[in-house]
Amino acid sequence: MSRDPTAENETDVEDRPETPKPRRMLLLFAVAGVVLALDLLTKILAVANIEPGHPIWLVGDVVSLRLVRNPGAAFSMATSMTWLLTLVAVGVVIGVIKIGRTLRSPWWALGLGLVLGGALGNLVDRFFRAPGVMQGHVVDFVSVGWWPVFNVADSGIVCGAVLLVVLTLIGLDPDGQRRGVEK
Repeated sequence: MSRDPTAENETDVEDRPETPKPRRMLLLFAVAGVVLALDLLTKILAVANIEPGHPIWLVGDVVSLRLVRNPGAAFSMATSMTWLLTLVAVGVVIGVIKIGRTLRSPWWALGLGLVLGGALGNLVDRFFRAPGVMQGHVVDFVSVGWWPVFNVADSGIVCGAVLLVVLTLIGLDPDGQRRGVEK
């Protein structure tokens, strides 16, 4: 009696190693690249088209475009420590890339990609804008109500960080496994 080569018995399936989930570096870098490109493009347009001190009102007196050069972090913190903020951002970039090498979750890749793209966007300003290397002021231009003026990079960092917190709270690890779930 001949055996059907396409048929599998239960022991064959159980003994076979699980197919590994694909690594997510490509997704991480694609998201980071999009955020970085949008950030650079919008900052170029803002600097070229918005005069400092002359906001462009978009929605009543709530949403406007206003050009601000920010030497510090959000809420104007650490304005005299631009060099330290630059080093922290470099550390974030290195950390995200290191974690990215082990990623298997597309959601973690998305969140980390947003953070990486935002960190790189603001690092470009810190390195290449006046007053000089590691002292550059970040270009911010979106103003919404009482919130501090921000840019695309800042949005990427905040959205990415919120997503990463949610993923952590629901127990989804960077390797794609859920904590507390048996394999």
